[in-house]
Amino acid sequence: QVQLVESGGGLVQTGGSLRLSCAASGRDLSNYVMAWLRQGRGKERELVAAIGLIGGNEFYAHSVKGRFTISRDNANNTTDLQMNDLKPEDTAVYYCGARLYGIVTAPEGYNYWGQGTQVTVSS
Repeated sequence: QVQLVESGGGLVQTGGSLRLSCAASGRDLSNYVMAWLRQGRGKERELVAAIGLIGGNEFYAHSVKGRFTISRDNANNTTDLQMNDLKPEDTAVYYCGARLYGIVTAPEGYNYWGQGTQVTVSS
């Protein structure tokens, strides 16, 4: 059974930075696509960023491109999301997700999910 645990959320002012971390256990996830997804209040869940097995294979939502960076450490089974220049519209619960067989943008395509960590950006 795969378990994903997120950490690093919190309250930050507009323009600030946060680094989220996802720790995986229960299985070697080096063969899995890892992703960060989010759901704001009253909004649908969306894919924020994803990283494939091969270096350089990354996806970013248009709204975060240039501000967020996803990275993975297969040796430690962790996946991080560095978030810079945060905006109030980035406020959401952020989830770590995992799937086999390539990056997809549909959130329902991710088989494993963490419990989420709240990110709140004040204006």
